[in-house]
Amino acid sequence: MRPVWKGSISFGLVTIPISLFPAVRREELRFRLLRASDLSPVNYKRVAEADGKEVPWDQIVKGYEYEEGKFVVLKDDDFKRVDVEATQTVDIIDFVSAAEIDPMYFQKPFYMEPGKGAAKAYVLLRDALRESGKVGIAKVVIKTRQYLAAVKPREKLLLLELMHFSDELVGSDTLLLPAKDALSKGEMEMAQALIAKMTDRWDPERYQDDYKSALLKLIETKVESGGAEPSLPKAPARKATKVIDLVDVLKKSLEQTTQTARGKGAKAKARRRQAA
Repeated sequence: MRPVWKGSISFGLVTIPISLFPAVRREELRFRLLRASDLSPVNYKRVAEADGKEVPWDQIVKGYEYEEGKFVVLKDDDFKRVDVEATQTVDIIDFVSAAEIDPMYFQKPFYMEPGKGAAKAYVLLRDALRESGKVGIAKVVIKTRQYLAAVKPREKLLLLELMHFSDELVGSDTLLLPAKDALSKGEMEMAQALIAKMTDRWDPERYQDDYKSALLKLIETKVESGGAEPSLPKAPARKATKVIDLVDVLKKSLEQTTQTARGKGAKAKARRRQAA
């Protein structure tokens, strides 16, 4: 796996050379636009608004619209001139308690691999962060954009997690949220009992992308059938819970969850017997 960025972590007078590697991947299914009559792929053209003429790549520049219809052009050298050092440095500004940071600020994680001769300093920062319960808050430029980022310890490595700046988060003040409502003791007890019944240990392997799997299965079926429309069962639509039925729904949910848990327990016992 190739690094997406090479540079160093800097805090105080300490500099640690590192490389960044993606810590997540999201493989989206890609679809081409086709002409319905003959399935010919449809391509996009880069067309100028002024005269409708197609523009070749070598004549395209980047521009910022500072007023409606008025642009200032920025070249590659302009982006580099803004802050050369920052493009190669994860510059830690502060250390803060990890518990203080709202999860909404976190955006995308990267693994940090130490460069040659940086192992001791890397381990020192990792273990110091772990023991203190702190994370390093840094700024880093990747490509042409500056990010807020957190340097975190995770098992044997350091993690760089890109963050949102505060002005990027949208406030919730305009949402129509329910005011505090009077809940009966019975309603709260049943809700807590249902949560307790559905509680399990965190196992990320249990959760799969059902939509993607179903879509791939549909594609395979269409390929095998030469494009014929397969007959698929229609998923039943869920009805919204009515307020007056809330207690009844909680009771039924609790009963259903108890039956499901018993079924899971029976299957688990059967598997243990077979293994023995």
